[in-house]
Amino acid sequence: MTVLEKILDALPLSDERRRYQRVNVDLQGRFMLPDGREFPCRVTDMSLGGMVVLAQAQARAGDRIVAYIDHLGRLEGSVIRAFAEGFAMTIVATARKREKLAAQLTWIANRDLLGTAEDRRHARIIPRKPTSTLRLPNGTVVTCQVIDISISGASVLADTVPAVGTPVTLGKTHGRVVRHDDGSFAVEFLRLLHPDFLEENVTGI
Repeated sequence: MTVLEKILDALPLSDERRRYQRVNVDLQGRFMLPDGREFPCRVTDMSLGGMVVLAQAQARAGDRIVAYIDHLGRLEGSVIRAFAEGFAMTIVATARKREKLAAQLTWIANRDLLGTAEDRRHARIIPRKPTSTLRLPNGTVVTCQVIDISISGASVLADTVPAVGTPVTLGKTHGRVVRHDDGSFAVEFLRLLHPDFLEENVTGI
């Protein structure tokens, strides 16, 4: 039984949680409490109807939560159970949003089947809107141009060129700088992206 199943096991059988398959994940993000305070978090278990959020900040049952999760974007819902390491919350979404989330979760659940060598065989695309943002470890955000992207990385052009090994956030996606080219640099993503949402995660600002 997963963590989410244990936490939600006492809920009524009619709850939507029983209609969705749960996926073990490891996704970083941030969430906002009803008073507007934001905190980092990690999602370890989720379905289309709910997720487990690990965080140092405490939320209370009934709190309305807005979360921004890597590769998934904005998710909203309410806390249904709080525990020492975080909380479990529902996910409230339209049918269209759930369809998109289902595709993203399917990709996340299966991406580990792809090895590094195969990742590199995926074609790179040139984004329609190349302008994006690059967040540095000190919190500085600079405007950049994305030359091309794939499910595993991107080529970036910016006035600021981080050192190789520097952790960065390109658009909504965490990664690290792996090499310098002539005037540009390459960012390797920490996790594979869903091919249908490359531009949304990297240049969707």
